[in-house]
This record gives sequence, structure tokens and C-alpha cells, in this order.
Amino acid sequence: MKLSVIGAGNMGGALIKGWAKSGKISNITIADKNEQTLHEFRQQYPTLKTTTDNREAVRGADIIVLVVKPWLMQQVLAEIKPELSLQTQVIVSNAANFTTSMIADTLGEEGQYVYAIPNIAAEFGASMTFIAKGSATTDGSLKAVEELYAIDGDTLIVDEKLVEPGMMMASCGIAYVMRYIRAQMEGGCEMGFYPQQAKQIALQTMQGAVSLLKATGWHPEQAIDKVTTPGGITIKGLNELDHAGFNSAVIRSLKAGLK
Repeated sequence: MKLSVIGAGNMGGALIKGWAKSGKISNITIADKNEQTLHEFRQQYPTLKTTTDNREAVRGADIIVLVVKPWLMQQVLAEIKPELSLQTQVIVSNAANFTTSMIADTLGEEGQYVYAIPNIAAEFGASMTFIAKGSATTDGSLKAVEELYAIDGDTLIVDEKLVEPGMMMASCGIAYVMRYIRAQMEGGCEMGFYPQQAKQIALQTMQGAVSLLKATGWHPEQAIDKVTTPGGITIKGLNELDHAGFNSAVIRSLKAGLK
């Protein structure tokens, strides 16, 4: 399989690094207008093919992944259109809110289009990617895209209307988790730990919670019950979160970016 990726910024770079480190894809071409970015990729991953020419990048590709800003998508699609073979190539939009129907509208015809939203943990094989297929996309093409993104973490095939909520939960949501970790670190510092110690504690606590829920399949409330005793200190802290509107704030943050 020949994979072409247009855009090697934060998100594109994370995907590319995850795919390159896996060793599961031998033919990857990346295109970016920043020659310094491409140079750094060549140094780190010598087997990657690089170019500043988007049209060159997509020639002969089986899957084309577009990881550019949403407002650049129409421009990039118009640029590569003369080189596309819409009967055989699969085009994947990783641009927020740039759906398969928008690809079809821009190119002027139906094709094998997929809308996929990962997150920056892809570099470490820990992304959560939401994938939706366009109306003319075959099940085989969808499976190929899912297998591609599964290299970089978990995947979930959804209706296209659920990609944006998924993005808020996992792509934007990763930032919200970081903010909680930062707050926990600040609390640790206030209570007497050095910042690096507080970071270690916060990260291991987060990892422990995730590992526990994954291993047991418990609902979070089941796990909470295990550490919450009547009149104990845990319930006091949980009640403080509730008094501060913690649950409501999280839900509002997730819904804030939806149309």
C-alpha cells in the first residue's frame, strides 16, 4: 500500500510518526510546504519519501490523508484534483468539520471519501480515532482506513454526525484531561510536593484509573465506590467537585465546540 499524507504539522506529524515507528507501512510519502519540517522527518525516518509538491505526493497513492487546516482544504483539493483517480484512490479528511460531502462538493463528483478525526496521542499508538465513510465509499475502503488508523490507537466507526461529538470527547478532550492533570499538580504543589513529584503522582494516578477501568470493565462509579467510605476523606473531595459544578463544567466543555 502506498500512503500519502499532506500536512506534517502537529496532528499530521503525530500520525506520520506513529505509522513510521510501527514498521507496518513501508511506502509513506509526506508533503508539506515547510522544507525544514520535511528535513527533520527524513533525518528521523530515512525511509519516508518527502516533497513540497502536493500533486507529486498523491500520484499513485492508495490512500491520501489530508491533515491541513479546514480553511485550506478546498485549496489543497483543487490543487491535487488533476492527479486524482477517484475510482481507485481513497481520500481521507482529517480536517475538523470538513466532511465527506464537502470533499464531494469541492471535487465535483462522488468518490471514496472518509472523514476521520484522531488525536495527537497517535504518535505513541494511543489515539482515539472516529471514522465515518461517505455515501460512495465501499466497505473494503472503510476497512483499509480503519486498519490504518488502528496502527496509531483505538478506532470507532460511527455515523458522520457523531464524528464531531467524538472530536470534542477525544481530540479536544485530550486537552481537557491535560488541564485536570495540571490542576492536580498545582494542588500537589500547594500541599508540599515539588512540581516534578506532583507531575509523577498525577500521571500515575491517571494511568492507574484508566488501567483499572480497562482491566475490570467497571463503570467509573463502581471504582469510586471502592475508595469511598462513609465519612471518609474521598467523599469530601468528591462533594467539593460537585459543589463547584465539576460534572456540568466537563459536559459544557464537550458541547462548547459543537455547531
